[in-house]
Amino acid sequence: MAERPAINDKKAPAGRADLEAIQSLLREALPDARAATVCIKLDQGSGSGVVVSEDGLILTAAHVTGGVGREFTVLFEDGRKVQAESLGLDSETDAAMARIIDKGSYPHVPIDRDDRTKLGDWVFSLGHSGGFDKARGSVVRLGRVVRMANSTYQSDCNLIGGDSGGPLFDLEGRLIGIHSRVGQRLPENMHVPMSAFLDKWDEMSKNEFLGEGPFAKKPEKGKGFLGLLAESHDGPGIRVKRVGRESPAEAAGIKAGDVLLAMDGEKLSSRDDLKALLEERAPEDKITFDLIRDGAEESITLRLGSRDS
Repeated sequence: MAERPAINDKKAPAGRADLEAIQSLLREALPDARAATVCIKLDQGSGSGVVVSEDGLILTAAHVTGGVGREFTVLFEDGRKVQAESLGLDSETDAAMARIIDKGSYPHVPIDRDDRTKLGDWVFSLGHSGGFDKARGSVVRLGRVVRMANSTYQSDCNLIGGDSGGPLFDLEGRLIGIHSRVGQRLPENMHVPMSAFLDKWDEMSKNEFLGEGPFAKKPEKGKGFLGLLAESHDGPGIRVKRVGRESPAEAAGIKAGDVLLAMDGEKLSSRDDLKALLEERAPEDKITFDLIRDGAEESITLRLGSRDS
């Protein structure tokens, strides 16, 4: 284990030498940290995250991903775009995981697994403040840990919208936290410490939705929106009569005249069968239809939308 930077144990920098020590450590850690810090584009908004494994595991905030199994775009510092899917989350601590779907080798950072951070330590934050800007890149802010309580770190790093879900590092480039609550006053910001992630690592890795809020709301069964009208016909399955405009069914390529034979392996013989199966599904759930189109069998997978009532 590397020795703890001496500057962390000083109440304040004593002079130029101390400031240069901080600068040197930051300069050494920053390139790898910035390469692994990503912008998450989801729905109409954006947040940040950080890659922690070569195969593309991302740590971010639960209020950024908003749920389990959601697909979104990830942008790296150099502008490279890849697709990712949210894994599990803890809605009570604001911790969340995601994984890059596209196969590859990705820049990543080490995690502080030994809980070495102490009150007053110098830290730096990264994030895509206000959204992705390739010319500017991720924004770095230097500060200190000013409070540690209830599985939360507070720093005086200046964060704004778009930074949520981004990384907090110690001066040696180890990931120590994820940005959670961006304060109304710039230097008042909360971070989820790595201990909160490590405590629920296995569950989140298995796509579990943990807790009852307040940072994410569990999707409600029966609220999934498909967007088609089907009817019985002479033969197996049910025939699609109409497909709603801009619906999940239309986006997936389902067409009027298709015969739906089964949903997720469950045979369909009436509209009531389809309705009963959808009552057990929630928004963002993936479903697969086996169908017949123009005499040929095929499968279509889609993700349900959400309806308000």
